[in-house]
Amino acid sequence: MNKMVLSLLVDNTAGVLSRVAGMFSRRGYNIDSLSVGVTEDPKFSRMTVAVIGDDRILSQIKKQLLKLEDVRSITELKDGASVCRELLLIKVRVDQAERQQLISLTDVFRAKVVDVSPESVMIELTGNVNKISAFTSLLEGFTIEEMVRTGLTGLTRGGYAVGDD
Repeated sequence: MNKMVLSLLVDNTAGVLSRVAGMFSRRGYNIDSLSVGVTEDPKFSRMTVAVIGDDRILSQIKKQLLKLEDVRSITELKDGASVCRELLLIKVRVDQAERQQLISLTDVFRAKVVDVSPESVMIELTGNVNKISAFTSLLEGFTIEEMVRTGLTGLTRGGYAVGDD
């Protein structure tokens, strides 16, 4: 199984997310990660979709997406030719003794403490999937109260062609 990350430029209209997600659902494809946001031009949104499958399935996904009326272009975000990031917000229950240990770990990963209460610390971390996963695995000794990950978002690096692959 291979992983593919696609950047879709779509019309910024009501129902576009439903139509794209519906294509995956109708065909029985799973979305590993999905993030959507408006672009520099408010007429368009950019969707970053991560999918896993064999070469035939991945090729079929691209073909089916291009058939959708709202999809203007698709760019595959390949390793080395693109930058992909994810945001993690995590609230960890800590006592006075654990607090400094958690803050030290946060510093190593260049994360930010964004909220502190007497019984918990909330941390924000941005990075690639491996960095986020490494950080969360090191928190196994702590009690995680809440956690959310945004899903991948990305763009091609400067100097690389953008458009249909």
